[in-house]
Amino acid sequence: MAIGNPDWFQRRKYGGWGLHPKNWKGSVYIASFLLILVIFQALPYWDIKTRFIFTGVWALILAIDVIDIMARMKKDEREKIHEAIAERNAMWAISIILSVGLVYQIIISALNQSLMIDWWIAGALFAGLIIKSITNYRLSRKN
Repeated sequence: MAIGNPDWFQRRKYGGWGLHPKNWKGSVYIASFLLILVIFQALPYWDIKTRFIFTGVWALILAIDVIDIMARMKKDEREKIHEAIAERNAMWAISIILSVGLVYQIIISALNQSLMIDWWIAGALFAGLIIKSITNYRLSRKN
């Protein structure tokens, strides 16, 4: 059950990932999600744990709905190719910067004689490697 409509939004091309409102209905959709969250947080009836759980669930509902909206957005072949090229180029930049940062952390920690690296960066790079490998394997099996 979707809440938002793909006709209310367009793909964000120049300011990151996601989507942005195409008309007033998209703006009302975003404002409604934010307003409900702000009202819930502003009322003094709930403790911090309840607020945290509500915020997490609310963010999850929004994320699932936005992913659904993006999956249902109509794109022609040219837009799909442009998006794929832009995503590929962004991932190259992200991968290079994360790799350089990880190598820097390894070198600095080796000079200090203690292994101190950010495992989230290492995990992100490893997850990207695994996903790319699985995708390439599945695509090669289709052809």
